[in-house]
Amino acid sequence: MAFENLSDRLQEIFKGFRSKGTLTEKDLKDGLREVKLALLEADVNFKVVKEFVNRVQERALGQDILKSLTPGQQVIKIVNEEMIALMGSDAESGLIYGSTSPSVFMMVGLQGAGKTTMAAKLARMLKEKGKKPLLAACDVYRPAAIKQLQILGEQIDVPVFEMGTETSPVEIARQAIQKARNTSCNLVIVDTAGRLQIDESLMEELQEIKGAVNPSEILLVVDAMTGQEAVNVAKGFDEKLDVTGVVLTKLDGDTRGGAALSIRAVTGKPIKFSGIGEKLSDIELFHPDRMASRILGMGDVLTMIEKAEASIDAEDAAKLSKRAMSKDFNLEDYLNSIHQVTKMGSMSSILGMIPGLAGKVKDTDIDESVFKRIEAIIYSMTPEERRKPQILNASRKRRIVKGSGTSIQELNQLLKQFDQMKGMMKQFSGKKGRKNMMRQLGALGRGGNPFGF
Repeated sequence: MAFENLSDRLQEIFKGFRSKGTLTEKDLKDGLREVKLALLEADVNFKVVKEFVNRVQERALGQDILKSLTPGQQVIKIVNEEMIALMGSDAESGLIYGSTSPSVFMMVGLQGAGKTTMAAKLARMLKEKGKKPLLAACDVYRPAAIKQLQILGEQIDVPVFEMGTETSPVEIARQAIQKARNTSCNLVIVDTAGRLQIDESLMEELQEIKGAVNPSEILLVVDAMTGQEAVNVAKGFDEKLDVTGVVLTKLDGDTRGGAALSIRAVTGKPIKFSGIGEKLSDIELFHPDRMASRILGMGDVLTMIEKAEASIDAEDAAKLSKRAMSKDFNLEDYLNSIHQVTKMGSMSSILGMIPGLAGKVKDTDIDESVFKRIEAIIYSMTPEERRKPQILNASRKRRIVKGSGTSIQELNQLLKQFDQMKGMMKQFSGKKGRKNMMRQLGALGRGGNPFGF
C-alpha cells in the first residue's frame, strides 16, 4: 500500500504528541525533526521537506498552539493542512476540455511508466461519465504497443485508431482527429511513444504532435515507484511541453510515495489522477485532502463511498440487505455479499479507508486468496446444499472439498463464519440492532477482527 512506511512513522510521532498534556517548544522541534526524517526516508525532495517542516513549526509557534488545551491535536491539524497545500487543491484536479470537438488529451512519459494502460483506464473512466472517447495508437516504436492498445480498447469497448508502424506518429494523430469527427467521438486520447530516458528526438516528436493536434490536456504519466527521479522526469517534460497535469501510476505498490508529495511543489503542476492497481478500473481522481488523510492514518471515507456507489448496484444491494436480515439468508447470498465487497478493490485497501483502521491494516494482514477459496467451495456445492447448508454431512463435505481443491478444515471454517454472520444479522435486525452494530464497529476500530482472516 502506498505510503505504508511513512504513514506508520508519522502515526508513531503523532502518538507522542497526543500522549502529552502540554507541549514545549523543544517537544515540538524534536517531533518535527522526526517528521523531517520520515519524509526524507519516503524519498520526498529535500527542499520540499525543509520548507514543509519550517511552515509547520512557524504556524505552531506563531499561533500559541502550544498553550492550547489540545496542543498535540492542533499540531497534527497543521501538519494535515500543510500536507494538503503541498499536494495542491481539488480545484486543480479538473480536466480541461477543448472549445471544439473533439477534445484531445495527449499522454506522455518515459517508457515503462504505464502510459498505454493509463490511456485505457482514463478512456474507460470518462466513457462511464458520458464521453465518447477514441484511443489513438501513436507509439510506433515499442514492439506490440499498438496491439496492446487494441486489446485494451476491446476490453473497455472503446475504438482504437491505428495506421501501423510505418506512418509517422504526427500523421496518425492528425488522422485520429478526423476519424473522431467522422464517428462522433468527442474525445481523442493520444498514446505517444516513450524512451528509457529523456532525449531530443523524443521531445521533438512530442512537440510536433502537440503542434498538430493542439491538445487541451498534456498528461505526464509518471511511475511513482521511481521516487525522486519522477520529479526530475516531470521537470524535464514540463520544460519542453508545458504539461497540464501529472498522472501517478503504481501508487499502490510504492511504500515510500515521495513523488506524490514532491511533484506538485517542485513543478507547480497538479496531480490529476493516480493508478492504484492493475485492473482497468483502478484509477482515481487525485484528491490532496483525501491523500493527506490516508497518509496520516485518518482514513478516506469519501473515496470508500464513491467506490461503493460506482461498484455496487443499489437495487442488488437493497435486495441482499433484505435477505441478510431474513431467515432465508443462505450461502448463495453470502457469496453475493463477498462479490459486492470485492468489486470495490482489495480488502486491505477498503479497510485502510476506515478511520481507526487506516495505517493498521497491511497487505500482509489479509489473505486475499481466501475469497477465491470460498468461491470454489460454494460453487462445488449443489444448489440445494447452498440453500440448505445444514444438510452437509461427511460424505457431501468430502465431495465438495475434492471438487474445490480445498480441505475439510477450510469448509468447516466457512460454515462457521457463515453461521456467525447470520447471527450478527439477526442481532442487528432487532430493536437494539443499531447499538450492537456500533459496538461491533467500535471493536473493529480498536483492532478487533470479526472477519476471521
